[in-house]
Amino acid sequence: MPKRKRERPLSQLPVPEVLLAKVRSPLVVVLGSPAEVVNLLSALPGIDATCYQMDVFQAERLRAELGARGLAASVATAGDLWDLPGGYASAVYLPARGERALKIDMVEQSWYVLRDKGLFFVWSPYSTDAFFLPQLKKVFGKGHAPPLDKNGEPQRVLWCVREGERPRRRHEVTFQVKIGDGPSCRFTSRPGTFSYGRFDDGARALCEVMQVEPGDRVVDIGCGVGTNGVFASQMAGENGYIAFVDSNPRAVALAELNARANGVPKFDTFASSSVEGPPEDSFDVAIANPPYFSNSSIAHLFIRRAKKLLTPQGRFFIVTKQPEELAPVITEAFGEEEVQAVVNRSYTVLMA
Repeated sequence: MPKRKRERPLSQLPVPEVLLAKVRSPLVVVLGSPAEVVNLLSALPGIDATCYQMDVFQAERLRAELGARGLAASVATAGDLWDLPGGYASAVYLPARGERALKIDMVEQSWYVLRDKGLFFVWSPYSTDAFFLPQLKKVFGKGHAPPLDKNGEPQRVLWCVREGERPRRRHEVTFQVKIGDGPSCRFTSRPGTFSYGRFDDGARALCEVMQVEPGDRVVDIGCGVGTNGVFASQMAGENGYIAFVDSNPRAVALAELNARANGVPKFDTFASSSVEGPPEDSFDVAIANPPYFSNSSIAHLFIRRAKKLLTPQGRFFIVTKQPEELAPVITEAFGEEEVQAVVNRSYTVLMA
C-alpha cells in the first residue's frame, strides 16, 4: 500500500494565488502559528492587518516574529474573535490540525467581525479538506473552492462572502463533576480551552490527592476552565482564597464564570504567559495540571513559578504521567532530597 504523502505546513507553502488576488484591507488573520502568520503577511505587503490570537504566549511570540521581519501588523488577544472591533474587509483563518469544535467556533465568529460583503478565507493545512465547505455553507450560505493553481496544485483555500444578518451563537458544553463526598459542581467549557466538554482524568487524580486546609490561599496554575481551583475552594472554605492563572484569556474568563457559579467566595483571575500577577511568597498551596508538549517546558515553568509564589511552608501538587522527568526539576527548585509521589488513576501526583 503506497505511503500517504506528507503534508507540508502552511509556513513552508507559497501563499495561494486566490489570497494574493482577493484579500483587501483591513484584514484580520485568525489564529495560526507565528511562522504561518508571518508567511502570509510577508506575501501581502502594505496590507493593514490585525492578528487575532487566543493565547497570551502565542501572541507574544507572534509580536516578536513580526518585529524581526519588519511587519507592522498589530496583535490582539481576546477570549473571543468577536471581541475585536470588527468592520474588516477580509478575514483569513489559519486552522490547526484537529480541534474540530474550535474550527466551527472560529468560522461562526469570523462572520461577525467582517463588514457587509466582506470576504472570509480558510487556508487549510490539508491539500484535500472535506470539513470546511459544509461549515461555510451553513454560516455564510455558500462557499467557493478555487481552481488549481498555475502549477496544477490544489490551493487549499475556501472562501465566501458575508451577506445579511444572523444571530450570534456561543459554542458551550457544560459538565457536572463531584469529588468524593463534596457537592456536585457544574462547569461551562468552550472550544480552545483545556478540558473542553469533560473533566480531565489528570485533573480528577490531582483533586483527589491535593491537600488543602480551611483558610488556605491557593493558586491554580494553568487553571483551564477552573475545575481544580473550584474544588480547592471547597476544601479552603469561606476564609480561603483562590488565584486562577492561565495564558488563555478564554479559559480565564470561564474560570471566573465557573468560580462565581459554584460559589467560590474569594478569588482573582490572571491572564499571563509566565504565571505573573499573583503576589509572590503569599500562597499556602499551589496546584498544577500542565500540558505536556514543548519538551515539558510549560511544566518546568509551572514548577519554578510555584516555588516563587508559595510561602516557605507552602505545599505544591502537580499531576503528571512523566514523574521520572519532573521529580528532579522539583527537587532542584524546592531543595528537597526526595519528592513525594502518589499514584492515582494511572497518573502520578508529585508533592513538595
